[in-house]
Amino acid sequence: MKLLWFHLMPYTDLPSDFVERHPSVWVDIDPALFDATKAHAMYNDFMDELEAAAELGFDGICVNEHHQNGYGLMPSPNLIASSLARRTRDAAICVMGNSLALYNPPTRVAEEFAMLDCISGGRLIAGFPVGTPMDTCYAYGMNPSQLRDRYYEAHDLILRAWTADEPFPWNGRYQKLRYVNPWPRPVQQPHPPVWIPGGGSVETWQWCAERDYVYTYLSYFGYKAGQATMSGFWNEMDRLGKDRNPFRAGFLQFVGVAESRQEAMDLYREPAEYFYNRCLHVDARYAQPPGYASEKTIRARVESQVARAAREASAPSSASRPSFEDIVEQGYVVVGSPDEVAERLREVAVDLNVGQLMLLLQYGNMSKDLTLYNTELFAKRVKPQLAGLFEDEWENQWWPTPIAGDARAQPRALSS
Repeated sequence: MKLLWFHLMPYTDLPSDFVERHPSVWVDIDPALFDATKAHAMYNDFMDELEAAAELGFDGICVNEHHQNGYGLMPSPNLIASSLARRTRDAAICVMGNSLALYNPPTRVAEEFAMLDCISGGRLIAGFPVGTPMDTCYAYGMNPSQLRDRYYEAHDLILRAWTADEPFPWNGRYQKLRYVNPWPRPVQQPHPPVWIPGGGSVETWQWCAERDYVYTYLSYFGYKAGQATMSGFWNEMDRLGKDRNPFRAGFLQFVGVAESRQEAMDLYREPAEYFYNRCLHVDARYAQPPGYASEKTIRARVESQVARAAREASAPSSASRPSFEDIVEQGYVVVGSPDEVAERLREVAVDLNVGQLMLLLQYGNMSKDLTLYNTELFAKRVKPQLAGLFEDEWENQWWPTPIAGDARAQPRALSS
C-alpha cells in the first residue's frame, strides 16, 4: 500500500466567531480577514511540513487547487509542487490536481506538468479534478452546464499534447489552436500516471474504468461515510469487467496519532473542530449550481462532499455542529496510539479495498510543531505496520517511474 501525505494548506487564523459573523469560507469570504504577513509564515510552515513528510519516508506528498477561500490556500498547486520537486528526493509529487476546465488554453497544464515531471526526475502524479462548484462556477465564472464538456475536451487535448510525435492543430468546441507542440515533454512515457479526484459521480467511475485511471475519493467525512461511495465504485468496476486491484482506488483520511488515545483526544480536538466548524463553513448558495451535477448522479441520489458540508454548515445553532467526540465517533478523524491507528487504517484499507491511502496529518489550525509530531509518529510507528499490504497479490500500475537515482540531478544545499 502507498501512503501519501496530503496538505490542504488551510488559513489557520480565522476568528473564533467566524461562523456567526460570516456566511461562507468560500467565494465571498471577507478579504479583511486575510493577513499577508501571517500567510507568509503559513506558507513556509506548510512547505516545511511537506518536505519533512518526504524526508520521513512517505511514499508521496500531495497538493491541490482551490480559489477564493480560507479552506485551502493553493490557487496554484504547481507553484508549491515545483519547490517540492526541487527540494525532495524520492517521494512522488502528487498534484491533485489542476482543474482542467479553468485553464485557457489547457496546454498550460500539459506544459507545467511536464516541467514538474522533468524537475522531479519522473516523480509526478497528474491529478485531473473537475473542481468544486465554488472554485469553477462562482470564483472562475464557468457555466456549470458546460463544465464537464470543457473538462473532457481539455483532458483529451493534454493527453494528445503529451503523446503526439509532431505538432498538430486542435479544432475543439472550446479550444482552437493552430499549433500544439509543447516543450518540455514529461519524463514518464507515454505520460505520468493520472489520478481522478471524485465525489461519487457514476460517470467518473465509468470514465476511470474506461481510461484505466485511479479513482480517488477525497472524503471530508471519513471511512464510515466513505464506505457507500467506495462500494459503489467497486460494484461498477465489477459490472464493467475490471479487476479489484486496490491500487485502482485512493482514499483520503484525517489522522491524529499520539502516545495514547487520551493524549490524541486532547491534542487534536482544537484543530479538528476548527476544520469542521470553520474551514467547511460553505454557504449552501454555492454548493449545487444547476447543471453542475450530472443526471445520472442526481438519479443515483449521490450527495457530494460539498453539498453535505453546506448542509451541515447551515445548522441553525452552534449546538448542532459536531463536537470532537462526534467527529471521532463518526470516523471523520482516526485518532489514537500508533498501534490503534495502524489497526484501524489497515481495516479501512481492506474494507474499502484502497491501495493508495492519502493522509491528512495537518488540518484546521494545527500548529507546525503538532503537525511534525503527528507526522513523525505516524512515519516511525504506524507506517511500518502497514508496509506491504496488497503488494504480494497486486501490482501498482499507477505509480510514477522515475529516472534511476544515479542519473538524477542532485540539487545543492538540500539539507540546509
